[in-house]
Formats: sequence, structure tokens, C-alpha cells
Amino acid sequence: MPGEKDDRHQRSLRMLRRAIFWVSFPFGILFFVLPIYSKDLGATALDVGILFSVLSFVPVVVRPFLGRALDRWGRRPFLLIGLAGYAISISLFTLADTIPLLTAACFIQGVGDAFLWLPAYTIIADWARESHRGREFGRIDEVSVQGSIIGTLIGLGLIFALGRQGFSLKASWPWLFAFYTLPAVLAFWDGWRGVPESRPCDTDPIQSRPVSGQLLALMGIVLVTSASSMMVWPLLMIFLQDMLQADIGALVIAYLPAALISGFLPSRLGRIADRWGRKGPMIAGLVISALASALIPQLRSLLPLTVLWAMESLGYCASLPAERAFVADIAGEDTRGTSYGLYTFSYFLGAALGPIAGGWLYDRWGPASPFYLNASVLLVGALLVGLILRETRSRAG
Repeated sequence: MPGEKDDRHQRSLRMLRRAIFWVSFPFGILFFVLPIYSKDLGATALDVGILFSVLSFVPVVVRPFLGRALDRWGRRPFLLIGLAGYAISISLFTLADTIPLLTAACFIQGVGDAFLWLPAYTIIADWARESHRGREFGRIDEVSVQGSIIGTLIGLGLIFALGRQGFSLKASWPWLFAFYTLPAVLAFWDGWRGVPESRPCDTDPIQSRPVSGQLLALMGIVLVTSASSMMVWPLLMIFLQDMLQADIGALVIAYLPAALISGFLPSRLGRIADRWGRKGPMIAGLVISALASALIPQLRSLLPLTVLWAMESLGYCASLPAERAFVADIAGEDTRGTSYGLYTFSYFLGAALGPIAGGWLYDRWGPASPFYLNASVLLVGALLVGLILRETRSRAG
């Protein structure tokens, strides 16, 4: 019966969100400490950019082919490979006391990333009703951020406790990631026992045309804007430490309001995309992010940084669920995996190129140059969304 089927889907989506919650524990701490830890190991700004590019390299290579595999053989096997890849990468981070080992750990995390998120997005597209897609994509973002917040707070508590015993960040690193192996194992267990196959059984792969003009247009916009955004994110902690002389704890406190916004608002803002369409939230997110990027080089204290991060987080909370729901809107039922594979390929190709360009600009043209260039590119991206993309569903009444 339809009602029972919906209930089963909702239970399975809850288990998927639980797995994403657990696997997200180390995400926040990596954002804050990986650039600083790698710098302690002797890395330059360009080296830091390369580390973050390595995280995106495997998804760039794998995802166009993986999406088609999802449509042919199902979502669940690849979801479990992704969860296992994350667990292995966390174990390798525990041992990473040199730049080559750190690079290898980032590479394995890229494998986990390549195989986890694409099945997760496709499962949501399979099971969420069209009128609820924005909300469901927002929920997966929420639980990921919630897991990241909790994991970051526990990780910082561990770093500070060890610091009081005389441990440096370098000495605390293996203890930190030894702890993160536990939630990684729990994530795999929840995925194994709670997330069944979601691929429709009554579809013959592959009948629909996976690459439409609208998908190609979105891929181009995502490629450019993701490269631009990732040009600055890996360098932000180094830049703020250099400019504001702030320690990790102070930066985490400044980021907390933005993290709370990301942890509780995406599903609510996703309803805007469900009710009023996808393009408006996408444009708003790009414009807000551009404004924040342009103002960051002018910062001289943590309070305005807190405000800018909160504004930027609000923009992303509105735009990302809308963007992912837009892909589901334009994808055929039997080609959702392929469509998400191509969409995420464009994102990760940009994410692989951006950090290297940002590191080069930071070293050669000054710390502020990547932020100003990013602001300009994001504004152009917002303009292209408005001019090129078309809504493909009726707005809810």
C-alpha cells in the first residue's frame, strides 16, 4: 500500500541520516586543523591547496562512471563502500605524521567521498516526493553538520585536555583520530543494517536521456563556482591566523553561529525551494557568498567574521538543497544516478582545481587576491543561474 511504502522509505531515510551523522564527526575538525597541522609538518600554502585537491581527485575520476553503475546495479553496495572508505581513511589519519602519509589519508577519504554521497543523494531522490525534495536534501545537510559540530566540540575538548598535559597539536593528532574511528564504524553499521536498496525494480536501465541541456548548463555553473569557492576555503584558517592572530579555539567559537545555522535550517529553507522554486534560493546563496568573500580581507576582529560566516551559512542553507532538488527535477527516474554523477563530477572537478589556484595566488599575489577573485566569479555564477536555468516543476500552492 502507498502509505506503508512511504513509511518504509521514511524509516530507511532516517537510518541513512544516522549513518551520515556518525560519519560526519571528523569533518569540522579537519577543516580547522588540517591546514594548521600540515603547516606544522612543513607544508606551504600551495601544499595545503594540493592536500584539499587530493580530497577531490578521486570523485572527479570516479563519479561520472559511478553514477551509471548506480542506475544499473543499485545504490546500496556503493553506499557501503563509501562508508568503509571513510573508516579506513580515519584510521590512516591516525598514523599520518608526514606530508606523504597525510596526502594518502586525504586520498582514501576522497575514495569514501566519491562512493558515499552520490548514492546518498540518489537514494533521497528515489524516495522523497517531488514536493518534499528540497526539505529532504536539507535534512541530510543538517545531520551532517550536526555530526560535524558534535565531533568538533569533542575533538577540541580532547586537544585542549591533551594540551594542558603538554601535548602539542602534532602530538595530539593520533589520539584525536583514534577517537574518530568509533563513529566511523557506527556509520558503517547503521548503513549495513538500516538502508536497503532504493533503485526502482520496474525500470530498465537506461531508457531516459541522462544529459539534458539544463544539466549541462548547471554543470558549467557548478564547475566554475565550486572552483572559485574552494580556491579560498582551504586557505581561510591560515589567512585568519595571519591577519587576526587568533588561535583555533577562538576561530571555532566565531564559526559556531554559522555551524548552528547549517545544522538546523537547511530542511526549513529547503521548503522555500519546494514552494517557490529552485532558482531564487540558488541565486541568493551565490550573492551572499560573494559579499562575504569580498569583505573577509577587510576583517580586523572576530566579531565581524562571526557575522560574515553566519550570513554565508544562511546562503548555502538556502541554495544547496534547491540545487540538488533541481537535479532530481530534471533527471529521469532511471537515470538519477547518472545525473547526480555528472552533477557532482563538475563540483569535484572545480574543487580539485580551485585549491591549487588559490594556493598559487596566495603565495604569488597576496593573501587577499583569492577572496576578491572568488567574489567576482560567484556574482557571475548568480547571473548565469538567472539567465540560463529554467524551472521544470510547478510551484506549490
